[in-house]
Amino acid sequence: MRATIAPALLALGLAAAAAGADPGPRPVFAQPDPARVELGWLLFYDPILSGSRTVSCATCHHPRFGTSDGVSLSLGDGGTGLGPERAVDPANPPLQRIPRNATALWNLGAEEFTTFFHDGRLEEDPARPGGIRTPLGAEMVAGFQSALAAQAMFPVLSPDEMAGHYGENDVAQAVGQGLLAHEGGAWDRLAARVAAIPAYRDAFAGVAPGQEIDFPLIANVIADFIAFEWRADDSAFDRHMRGEAELSGAPLRGMELFYGAAGCGTCHSGWFQTDHGFHAIAMPQIGPGKAGRFEAHHRDEGRMRVTGDPADAYRFRTPSLRNVTLTAPYGHSGAYAELEDVVRHHLDPVGALRRYDPAHARLPELAGADDRWAMRAPGEIDRIAAANELAPVTLSHAEVADILAFLAALEDRAERLGVPEAVPSGLPVDR
Repeated sequence: MRATIAPALLALGLAAAAAGADPGPRPVFAQPDPARVELGWLLFYDPILSGSRTVSCATCHHPRFGTSDGVSLSLGDGGTGLGPERAVDPANPPLQRIPRNATALWNLGAEEFTTFFHDGRLEEDPARPGGIRTPLGAEMVAGFQSALAAQAMFPVLSPDEMAGHYGENDVAQAVGQGLLAHEGGAWDRLAARVAAIPAYRDAFAGVAPGQEIDFPLIANVIADFIAFEWRADDSAFDRHMRGEAELSGAPLRGMELFYGAAGCGTCHSGWFQTDHGFHAIAMPQIGPGKAGRFEAHHRDEGRMRVTGDPADAYRFRTPSLRNVTLTAPYGHSGAYAELEDVVRHHLDPVGALRRYDPAHARLPELAGADDRWAMRAPGEIDRIAAANELAPVTLSHAEVADILAFLAALEDRAERLGVPEAVPSGLPVDR
């Protein structure tokens, strides 16, 4: 969604183009109601929304780790602790790692963010009921105000993320029986938990008088919180582009390279350094992969799992680079724990894939995990390499350092409400 370019912004765009970067019109952000934001804030940090009441949205999307969790592949249900210190609960060990890296939440309240998850399996689509295409298809219930709201609520249906595994709790049982958005299913059971807490019941009565507390309503206020809390549009880059302060030295040289000879801006375009598209860049695959329920492999074929088009094999969504310095590890599988390493991967994707050492990742210990399956499976590296779209680029060490300096200029540690001291359920808050 694009706003009309005002004359001043047009002039700014022309000036930016002369410097090698034209991000287009300024982004348009949602302006949520403060009372809804505060309610979503509490729910975001409340483990009441997980099957066993042990995992909140913040467990894998915490401000301490740039709204991600600081590890390559998370431990959801069955883990204890936070970030790189999260470990297996020996009384209830996870069955596997979460298959993909926890994405950051910066600027998702901007109107241009309409596609979610690494493979884009949830996105705005006016042709679908409710205007949203989701993995639930025709079973998707109505009432979600945006794709951001809808995506916020799918982790609660994942056994490895928040639901738990069959037999552990009533939500996990509903998921195991395929009762997701059905009447009496997993979403209804979680909504009933929230509605049973007087403080939540009173708060919802204030922001949505007369409405039943159902899961779309819960999702909508969580989306309002995300849109408010992590709006990050006042970085050194933003101030430079608005003409308020000049970049100079290494950040400016890095910006010129980024949008020029290095070619980064081809995909990492716009104000938030993303074209919202899908690209294959020979990113190494580690962890359990994204297989179907009855498939016995650990590959992750990315966008093709959504579209069914072989041309989309190993393509993944271009991430925004806002606060990229805070959101390590990187790649759909978190293959690289260091920003310089993933930048260098882009310079020689196929070569980096073939040389990849899983020591570049940051993985919590998990007994029995076969994290290197894709790197030793016959032909899998060749298939990932064959899908690669990026041509090699030669940069000096100094030029790589300049690009890293520019990426640091995209940092805006925006945080408004912070982490609550307590939540209405009385359950522990990840701090």
